[in-house]
Amino acid sequence: MSTDPLRERVMEQYRRPVSVETYNAVRELWKAHSMAEDARDLDGLIATLTPDCVYEFVPGGPRWEGHSGARRFYTEFLGAFPDVHFDLQNIVIGPQGVFQHARATGTWKGPWCGRAPTSAGRRMERTVLIFFPYDAERRLFTGEIVYGSAFDGIE
Repeated sequence: MSTDPLRERVMEQYRRPVSVETYNAVRELWKAHSMAEDARDLDGLIATLTPDCVYEFVPGGPRWEGHSGARRFYTEFLGAFPDVHFDLQNIVIGPQGVFQHARATGTWKGPWCGRAPTSAGRRMERTVLIFFPYDAERRLFTGEIVYGSAFDGIE
């Protein structure tokens, strides 16, 4: 029996049962999260997250923890890119959560991850790969894992 915590977590996710009810719950939660983000509804976004949620860029990027961290993430992100738009390219929904591939566009107008815009009003275009892990017991997302640098496509 393995004592590797990462392997144990992955195996727990792998073994999660698949059902129409779980699929629909995860899909509806993602839709609520996405609609709240599009509406810039911070309370609506937070309502889709566990209190101990984590937002992070991997590998080795910035990290925000808990509801207060998620609020800081969205306040800074939406302040830096007030016109950000996500054009969904692909999506996978399962009992483990949602994985999305999207094209993000927006104008870099404010500080982001401690850095001022390299050029005020500079347009950002990037591909984003984001995993929304799902907590089946609490029926909420445990945050977002964004693959790549916080500055990919905008430096």
